[in-house]
Formats: sequence, C-alpha cells, structure tokens
Amino acid sequence: MTRHLSRLRLTNFRNYASAALDLDERHVVLTGPNGAGKTNLLEAISLLSPGRGLRRASFDTVQAQGSDAGWAVAATVETDDGPADIGTGAGPDDSGRRVRINGANARSVEAMSDYLRVLWLTPAMDGLFSGPASDRRRFLDRLVTTLIPGHSAAVSDFEKAMRQRNRLLDDNGEARWLSAIEAQMAELAAAIHHARTDSLGQLQSLIAESLEDGSFPAAHLALTPLFEDRHEPVSSSALEAELATLWAGSRGLDRAAGRTIFGPHRVDLEVTYAQKGMPAALGSTGEQKALLIGLILAQARLVKLRTAITPFLLLDEIAAHLDPDRRRALFAALDRLGTQCFLTGTDPLLFEALGPRAQPITVRDGRLYPDTARP
Repeated sequence: MTRHLSRLRLTNFRNYASAALDLDERHVVLTGPNGAGKTNLLEAISLLSPGRGLRRASFDTVQAQGSDAGWAVAATVETDDGPADIGTGAGPDDSGRRVRINGANARSVEAMSDYLRVLWLTPAMDGLFSGPASDRRRFLDRLVTTLIPGHSAAVSDFEKAMRQRNRLLDDNGEARWLSAIEAQMAELAAAIHHARTDSLGQLQSLIAESLEDGSFPAAHLALTPLFEDRHEPVSSSALEAELATLWAGSRGLDRAAGRTIFGPHRVDLEVTYAQKGMPAALGSTGEQKALLIGLILAQARLVKLRTAITPFLLLDEIAAHLDPDRRRALFAALDRLGTQCFLTGTDPLLFEALGPRAQPITVRDGRLYPDTARP
C-alpha cells in the first residue's frame, strides 16, 4: 500500500472557514483560478511537518480573517501499520502551535515525522539559484529536515541564540554571558553543519548514480567553506571548540558590524548543472526549473531509501512552465516514487496525461469540489 492521506480537514485556515477531503492513494490535482485557495491547501499540508511550512509564515497569521477560534489542520495518514490521525493548530492566545497524534498531545513537533515527510516546490523558488544565499540555505535546511526532523529546530535555536549574542554585544554585555551563549551557539552550529554536510553527501551520491537518466538535469552540490582561512575540524567537539574560540575573539568586529560575521548562517549552497558543467544560475529559466525538480525528486528517493517513508510532494503551479514531454516525464517520475503528490494549476488540461492516476478537485473561493465526473 502506498502511504497516503485518506482524510484532510481544515478549520479557520487562511480562506478556508471549513474544508474536508476524503482521498485515496492517487495523486491529487487541484485546479481553479488564482486566489481560490489552492496554495493555501498545500500550505496546510506542509504544516504537518517540522518548521513553518511552505510560506514560512508566523502561526498567528494563518488564522482565517475574522475568526477568533484558532486554526487547525488534521489528516489521517494511511501506513502499513494502519491509519494514524495527525493534527496541528493554534488558538488565538497560543505562543506556538500544538500537535496531536492519535488523540494524544505529541511530545514534540518532530513526532509527526514518524508518520509522514513533506517536500515542496512553489513558484517563489524559481529564482533559487540566482537569488540570495539565504534562500538556498533555507532550501537546503528543508531537505535536511526530511532526513533529520530535529534539524529545523536546531537552526531556529541557533538563530535565536545568535540574536541574543548580537544584542549583548550591542549592550556591552558581560563576557561570562557572552561566553555562555557562544558555547550554546557552537554546539548548535556543529550539529547544523554536520547535518548539512552529511545529508548533502548522501544526496550527491544518489544523484551520481542516476546521471544517465536524462528526464531532468542533474545537480552537483557543494557547501562553501565554514572557515575562509583555516582547516575545518572533523569532529563535532573540535568544531565546537574552534567556533567558540573564534566568536570570543571576534566580539569587537561583530559589535562594530552589528552582526555575527561568520558561522553556519553565512555558508552558501553551490549548485552546478552537472551535464553542462556550468553554474545553475547561468542556465535558462526552463533549465533552472527542471534542475530544481530533479533535485526534489532525488531528495524524495533519498528519504525513501534512508527512512522507508516516501515523502508527500506538494508541487504548486509546477506544470505551467513545462513542455508536454517534460510534464509526462514528471508524472512518470512521481509514479515511480510511489508517493501521493498534490499538484496545483489553473488549467485542468495540463494534467491530462495523468488520466485516472489523479483525483481532480476544483477549488473556488475556499471551497473544494471533488470532480466525480472525471475518471
């Protein structure tokens, strides 16, 4: 049996006052005009994973306008061990979001990853290779989180600690408090860096094994060095010590700059179009889109291989800029993955090649209309 969502319920989420879908294991195609709520539904599914979802929105902003009852997303995931009920949401007075699994409060947000993993592509990611490094870091961290669910929290905790350090520097805080925060930052930074490099190495190895598959271009991936002027320690303990020492020695420079100048928050993900040996940013718009799709498909295969959980894929407006051959290649690749994929578009004709392999649903003004007339 393919792991899939069999039920999805939204309450007071974005433009959905209430919505319900009952699904089978086929792909789900959501079509409708712009602004109808297609991406909102994908965002709701993306919140069934660690992090802030595909829009990276604050949880207090996803609540439906005019509602004071809080928001909720609930799903039933069909697994080989039976169905699992997963829910997340927040009330108007909650500082974060809550997670429930099979009717009980979950020990952490990461507990959802025992039942499902989620990857996505959105139009906002089309300029990933030519945009700012921060976008590529977030993209990489999303990939890493599908393998290591706690990675998202580690990144968030590191950024919080770094902001505290920056404030202390600005206020000429005591050295002992700075040392304590820098030690915390160093522990988190080492975990983040090793998670990134290990995951990237695994992904690169998998991509190298399938270079002959010409459906989508392959990527060569690398991280820029963590240190520009020195060798990077191999062990976590040595890396922590090196980072803490360097941050302690750079307080004057960082105070003058108003920020922490070096660390894992400054590295970049370098992407090369492997078959052409050129930076991805120099490729055409179509090549960059195809390269991005190839990366997501490769990561999905890696997660399936390493965790035995094939990720759900959320592909927003994915087909509009693909020619018919590439669309067919994409749909064939999704079938080979053996996952349930949620695709959106304004034109149902773009998904004709899926035929009976998809469940068509029309979206209008925050309402869902399953099309039982189509196969």
